[in-house]
Amino acid sequence: MSIQYHRVTPVALPQESRIAAVYSSVNLADAYTIELPPGASTDPEQLARFIFSHQPAWINGLVSVRDALVAGLGLKTARQLESLGAMNKGSRVGFFKIYSTTPTEIVLGEDDKHLDFRLSVLCSGRPLPTGKAHLTMSTVVHCHNRFGRFYLHLIAPFHRLVVQASLRRAAQVGWPLASQMPRACREAADPISRPPHDQVGLHRTER
Repeated sequence: MSIQYHRVTPVALPQESRIAAVYSSVNLADAYTIELPPGASTDPEQLARFIFSHQPAWINGLVSVRDALVAGLGLKTARQLESLGAMNKGSRVGFFKIYSTTPTEIVLGEDDKHLDFRLSVLCSGRPLPTGKAHLTMSTVVHCHNRFGRFYLHLIAPFHRLVVQASLRRAAQVGWPLASQMPRACREAADPISRPPHDQVGLHRTER
C-alpha cells in the first residue's frame, strides 16, 4: 500500500463533529486525520472497532501501567470498563462507552470524577475509486479539578502518540473494505442522513 495511506496529519478539530461544542470549556482538544484507500469502509463504528482491536502491543503496556497507578485513587480502570463492555458488547468499543452514532461519526468517551472526555471517529469524503475519503480521530477533554488538570498534563504526550500510532497501525494492517459493511453501515455514503441512534449522554451530566 502507498505510503500516503500511512501518513497521519494533525488538523483542527472538525467543526462538523458532534464533539466540537460538547463542553463549555476544554482542557485539551486535538485531531488527527488519515486518508483511506479506495474501497475502504467509511463506517465509523466499524473503523473504530478495527483501530482499537489492532493497536500496537506497547499501548497495552501503557494502559496497564496507567491502571496500576490510578487504581488506588478510585479512578476507573480499563479492566473495569472492559468488563462492562463484556456484559453488553454493543455499548462499548474496547473500553470506551458509545455516546452516539451517525452514518459518518461515532462518539466515544467516559466520565470520571477528575475529568470527562469524548473521542470522535469521523469519516468524510466518498468511498469511490475516484474520490478520497478521510478518517479523523478527535479528542476533547474537560477537567473537573486540579487533579484532573495535573493528570491530563502527564498523559497528554502519550495520548498524542497513541492516537497517531493507532491510526498508522490500522493502515499498515489494512482497513476493512466497504464491501464488508452491513446495510446500515453503507448509509455512511448516503447524502441523506439518518437520525443518530442515541443522543442521550453526549453532553456531560452535571454532578
